[in-house]
Amino acid sequence: MRMRGRVEWPVTAAQMLEFTAARGPSVRDEIWLCEHEPVYTQGVSGKAAHVLDARGIPVVQANRGGQVTYHGPGQVVAYPLIDLQRLGIYVKEYVFRLEQAVIKTLAAFDVTGHRVLGAPGIYVRLDDPGAHALLAPPQPGQDPFVGLAKIAALGIKVSRHCTYHGVALNVAMDLRPFDGINPCGYAGLRTVDLSTIGVQASWQEVADLLGRKLAAYLSP
Repeated sequence: MRMRGRVEWPVTAAQMLEFTAARGPSVRDEIWLCEHEPVYTQGVSGKAAHVLDARGIPVVQANRGGQVTYHGPGQVVAYPLIDLQRLGIYVKEYVFRLEQAVIKTLAAFDVTGHRVLGAPGIYVRLDDPGAHALLAPPQPGQDPFVGLAKIAALGIKVSRHCTYHGVALNVAMDLRPFDGINPCGYAGLRTVDLSTIGVQASWQEVADLLGRKLAAYLSP
């Protein structure tokens, strides 16, 4: 696990690509934990229409899956560089484990994280972030995000069985830049951070815990 502090997204993306391209079967997996300067990143299938008003924040292309998201100070961004073949799992299981690591991290702060079918990432109930009841399946035509806000976004890339990019968990950040996009391609989707729902935790505290949870779920 490597704590990289606050770093520029383009530099980090280039380093992940270089690490992944050069690694062989004997190279150890790593998990990078960092914080970025304000930036919007657009996935490979991202639609320009989902950027509503960049407000001077750079919009950069990423070779991960998914649509547009925002990274900024106060957000823990985790980049697991994992050999899935060595771990013995496929992409679907990998995504499940990433989300589970976030759910367990939130649980340590008495926050219940939820999955929404077909919308990768982790969500919380705005009216009761600690509620343990399962989400009711949305009715036909109903907005699946009613009463929810996204607290963690996920976007990955796999090359030769090796992963890069990863997951971003909102801790205590300026959430206004999310208003300039349709987060992850969903118009009107609300975003939230731990601070907004009453959790007072430092970036370092959350990064340490998320790193440990990821290491536990992604170790052979």
